[in-house]
Amino acid sequence: MDSILICGETPLYGRLRVQGSKNAALPILAATVLVPGISVLHNCPKIEDVRLMCKLLETVGCQVKWENHTVTVDASGVVCGTLPSEYVEKMRSSVIFMGAMLGRVGEVSLKYPGGCVIGKRPIDLHLKAMEQFGVQTRQTEEGIVANAGKMKGAHIIFPISSVGATENTILAAVYAEGTTVLEQAAREPEIQALCAFLRRAGAEIAGDGSGRIRIDGQRTLHGCEYTIPPDRIVTGTYLLGCMAAGGEICLENAPAEELSAVFHVLKRMGAELFICSGEVHCRRTHALKSAGNIMTEVYPGYPTDLQSPMLAVMALAEKNSSMTETIFENRFRIVEELNRMGAGIHIQGKTAFVPGARRLHGARVTAQELRGGAALVIAGLAAEGITAISGRQYIDRGYENIAKDFETLGAKVLYEENSGKDSRQPVTAAAGKENR
Repeated sequence: MDSILICGETPLYGRLRVQGSKNAALPILAATVLVPGISVLHNCPKIEDVRLMCKLLETVGCQVKWENHTVTVDASGVVCGTLPSEYVEKMRSSVIFMGAMLGRVGEVSLKYPGGCVIGKRPIDLHLKAMEQFGVQTRQTEEGIVANAGKMKGAHIIFPISSVGATENTILAAVYAEGTTVLEQAAREPEIQALCAFLRRAGAEIAGDGSGRIRIDGQRTLHGCEYTIPPDRIVTGTYLLGCMAAGGEICLENAPAEELSAVFHVLKRMGAELFICSGEVHCRRTHALKSAGNIMTEVYPGYPTDLQSPMLAVMALAEKNSSMTETIFENRFRIVEELNRMGAGIHIQGKTAFVPGARRLHGARVTAQELRGGAALVIAGLAAEGITAISGRQYIDRGYENIAKDFETLGAKVLYEENSGKDSRQPVTAAAGKENR
């Protein structure tokens, strides 16, 4: 089943529980390599990237059991530092195995990570940080080879805030001799979740969330249980779906404290938001106001992962708005597909100008990456007629079942098997059947 069909212009109503965080689960799964015992992770999202991460764990000697939303990892038998290309090339997050493997077995060999088309995302910051521990790294046309020797703590100042480089450096520092201090470290909630897991396993870490993190290395880690926090990007996606389609929804287990920048924009556009006891209620019954000018920023600013979904909502607002992307240089790829639905977005440099007051119409469109695919789903919820979105595999990397979730909220959505149709032909199939 390769495509998602959406019959739009149906307001959303109902309740939905937010899944576990993809961006927290992946580095924590990599961190289990450092634990010479059993780690039990609850509330793991059942998504493709977690499945690939579990496969990587198995290839380096871990025993992995996945039951419902609990993943149990026994890393007592880790011996191999070579990561197979069949998984690494599919997933950008595989690079965070570097720090964990260097800490556990002293060496790592991996292909250049793949799985992402939204920009270059260079790994220079990762490698420079490893070298400050005394790690010898070598880059070839094939990939990266690194040998730890005896890692020693270091004072590392990142030139820019990088979530992936911060995660990798924390993982390496856990087993490095002495104290490591990270300056200008990423402050995202996912960093704090990784540190919380490592502390529960016995690591000595302080300062996460402040931009200056201290790790006292060479602590003996032990098995533990940890619950993955809810996904703030999924929460934002479903709130934006309500903004596009209209209606009133309640999201349970929602990390409201992590979404202040998003809430600020939604309220500016006319959303009524109510936050109580871990739930976020969102109501949109009137025409959307302009979002004004939004700029993506590192946390706690407006998240780049919700840039594409917001573009779809901006097109429906009464007046013009704009979005400036400061994190990734190629994250406007989805604009061409949104424009096929009538969005009328114009790109100039790093800024997308959205005219507003558009009436979106259904079309056959293609997801090329995760968050762009979510943007097409949101556009389809508001569009007149039927929208068919191919490239569902990209969306499945971060959402357990986005079609079923929106169907639970009253949308008319179903999956369509790929039958070799021209992706540019008009959609004539009926939507709104039971999602299976």
